[in-house]
Amino acid sequence: MDRSEPSAEEQISAIIASAAQQPLPDAAFEIWCRRYRLDSIEGRPTAEEVRVYRTLTPQQMAEKYRNGRDHAHEGPMFGYLKRAHPRAGDDAITQAIITAVKFEGAAEAHFKWDGDFWACVVRAVAQAAAQYPDFLETTYRDARNNLAYDMK
Repeated sequence: MDRSEPSAEEQISAIIASAAQQPLPDAAFEIWCRRYRLDSIEGRPTAEEVRVYRTLTPQQMAEKYRNGRDHAHEGPMFGYLKRAHPRAGDDAITQAIITAVKFEGAAEAHFKWDGDFWACVVRAVAQAAAQYPDFLETTYRDARNNLAYDMK
């Protein structure tokens, strides 16, 4: 039996459909966490962008990373979240993206590996959740899993 991979649009639509079933802030977090997959599906970065990235110093790469996070609401994230929540206002979408990015950053900032790895992950996300209490428990669960993956 021949099984073909879903088209790029089908893959993106599946991610957006999953996010659409959640409240706006949680949808923003889900899409933010899947940004690299979405970029890959959409053909980002381009071969030219990769060539340029390879010439950057570590300091320049860190600045580019920070800039991407600081302006996430101005890029493709906005369009993805608008597709997931078409009735949400632009300001609400922008704020949801900013909050999701800051929540992930807070979890990363609170992570200190000083004991059992999983306990450190749980503690870091709990501290971030105290700062950002408006997400669903499933989002905090996903944040723990994502942080564990990122910090391994």
